[in-house]
Parts: sequence; C-alpha cells; structure tokens
Amino acid sequence: MPGCGELDGMGAPVGGVRAALADSAGSGGQVGGGPVQTADFIHAVYGNAWWILAITIIVTFGLLARALRSIVLPIKALLLNALSVAAAYGITVLIWQHGFGVHALFGQRASDAITVWVPIAVFAFLFGLSMDYEVFLLSRIREEHDTGYDTATAAIRGVARTGRLVTSAALILFLAFIALSRVPDTDVKIMATALALGIVIDATIVRGVLAPALVAALGPAIWWTPRRRRPPSIPFETVEAWPEPDSSYVSLPPVHPTAPAPESDPSSGTISTR
Repeated sequence: MPGCGELDGMGAPVGGVRAALADSAGSGGQVGGGPVQTADFIHAVYGNAWWILAITIIVTFGLLARALRSIVLPIKALLLNALSVAAAYGITVLIWQHGFGVHALFGQRASDAITVWVPIAVFAFLFGLSMDYEVFLLSRIREEHDTGYDTATAAIRGVARTGRLVTSAALILFLAFIALSRVPDTDVKIMATALALGIVIDATIVRGVLAPALVAALGPAIWWTPRRRRPPSIPFETVEAWPEPDSSYVSLPPVHPTAPAPESDPSSGTISTR
C-alpha cells in the first residue's frame, strides 16, 4: 500500500486520468487501482481532519478548564500532548522512512514511506493515552494546591504520588506495543513503533519532567481563571440586640411535669417547692 511519502507523485497522475475520462463524453469509464484507492482514502480521512482536530481541542479544553478550574492548565496540557505526538511522528519517520536503526531493531530494510492510515491511528491512541496521564497528574497537583501547598510544592507532591502508577501503566503499554511490533506485517510494525515511542516519551520526558517543571515555573499564574461577577449585595437593616437581663428579673427553677408547681409565701417574699 503506498505511503505518505508517495502522495506528491500520486495526486497528479490520478487527477490527469480522471480529467481525461471526464473529457471523453459518454465513455462511462472509471479510474481504479491501488493508487486511486489510496488517493480517495486520503481525501476522505484527512480532508476533514482539521474539523475533527478543532472539535477535539475545543471539547478537551472545555472539560479540563471545568475540572481543573484553570485556563492555563488546559493550554499547557494540549501543548504537551502535541509535543508527545509530534516527537513520536518524527522518530517513527526517522526509523522507517529514512532507515536509521531499522535493521538493528527489526532485521529488515526501511519501508521508505509511512502508511497513510498510521498517522491518524497513532494520533487517536496517543492523544487519549497522554491526556489520561495528564489529567491524572494535574488533578493530583490541583488537590495538593487546594489543601494549602504552594504551586511548586504541590507539583512535587503530585508527581511523587502519581509517578509510580503512571510509570507502571506506561511500562505495561510499552511492552504490549513492543510485542505488537513483532507481527510480520510492516504496517503494523510502523504503528507499534510510533505508539511505543509515544508512550515512553510521554511518561518520562513530558509527564516526569516537562509537566511539573512548567507548573512550578509558572507559579500562581497557572491557576488563573476569569472571575465571575458577583451579584450586588443587598443591604440588611440593623436589628437591635436583646437587652441584657437586670436584677429585677427572677430566675425560677425548671418545672418538671411530675414535680409540683412552686408555691410562693407572701410574708417571706420567697418561692419554695415541695
């Protein structure tokens, strides 16, 4: 199946053949074959990819801003996710398209191109996995900050409490993708390579170093969010306090339902109970 490296040389011939058939009135012919199928696949999948990407970014930003109560944190999370995906793309192209280390790792020659469905599949996997790790880390940092710690200390405590779990999950996925890369099919090898690289880069460099370092470097600005306007306060009328009791009041003992009522003696001016 042709890869992304052949797109530039594929579009012109296919377009030329289709234009020639269109000029031939009543020919009823259609263009077929592998290159045409690949061109149609690229147009169908990647033609509207920008809309899908925009919707994904908007929805992710809104959910993170609501959950983390910050505007800066979602932006940072999206940028770091883009960095993880871009790094995985770059190293995969370096290995499989340019042939650096492919013989040592897989014992075969380079494919000289990246299969057309691999980039979109890798993006779907890596974006979800890396965002999962990011939300897990940032939510813990948010909790530590809410308990009273400053931003730098909250970042340290957040990494300390989530580092083992994130590393363990990343190691499991990395080994799973390494096992997947042993499949004889080259297209699957390319996808497994990109996913394994993306998981390692995201769990070590991005989540272990860059994410907490950026949180600590930005300091209190990381928690910035637009303030809502408070409704106007309603003035309350002042109420005079109850007067303090003076000596003219007589305190009586509590009256129980079974006890007899107190009797007063007018001659002595006292109150007695029986």
